[in-house]
Amino acid sequence: MRANDPQILDRVKDFLPPGWKPSESRVVERLYSLIAGGPGSRPGIHRLSLLFRDAERIARSRKVEDALESLESDMQRFVAEMAHRRVFVHAGVVGWQGEAIIIPGRTFTGKSTMVAELVRAGATYYSDEYAVFDLQGRVHPYARPLGMRENGTGRQKRRPVEDFGGTAGVKPLPVGLVVVTEYRAGARWRPRRISAGQGALALLNNTVSIRRQPAEALLALQKVVSRAPVIKGVRGEAKEMLDSLLNSIGV
Repeated sequence: MRANDPQILDRVKDFLPPGWKPSESRVVERLYSLIAGGPGSRPGIHRLSLLFRDAERIARSRKVEDALESLESDMQRFVAEMAHRRVFVHAGVVGWQGEAIIIPGRTFTGKSTMVAELVRAGATYYSDEYAVFDLQGRVHPYARPLGMRENGTGRQKRRPVEDFGGTAGVKPLPVGLVVVTEYRAGARWRPRRISAGQGALALLNNTVSIRRQPAEALLALQKVVSRAPVIKGVRGEAKEMLDSLLNSIGV
């Protein structure tokens, strides 16, 4: 990671994947270059902020925040795609009574809202973006700040888990429940149990590296669904399903 302004590099740290560590290696798999814009040398001129992935420009905006958000999104996808001995699945994750609840789903499916409500109810925060599985089927923390959508804009506001009265998990957990759901206004939460095969398919449909390393993904996810029940149903507001969901652990 490099930038034209050393102060920007300090801000970049807030957008790096959870668990990142500095490295002194001069060899990288991917190089990001951020050129921060701002007022030009002449009145009325505003330099745009630019973000490059290797030699490809991937963001161009008047706001450096937009470039930083693009950096976060692209870097997360790269890590999820290239991770060794880890399988990244788009999902929200919380810990409850020593086991993990996995809620697979892509962006705009309400994962963050559900995770936030579960944390408010006492669950431990693990992720609102990725379930990170090892090859034994355990899920590891990916505890970035929660990305909560602002009403009417669709933009995310980053909020620490402490804002919801919770804490982040620090150790891997076995999976106790997989919840396949989608939001429908006014719907009542009446889940049904589905087969392990159907559960594995729901997870595979949200797996980032399924094309690159299908064998590892299948190995990890088969272990998940062979141990944990999988339930499916449409839901209304997240608050209305909390008790039912938390009581499903261990059933």
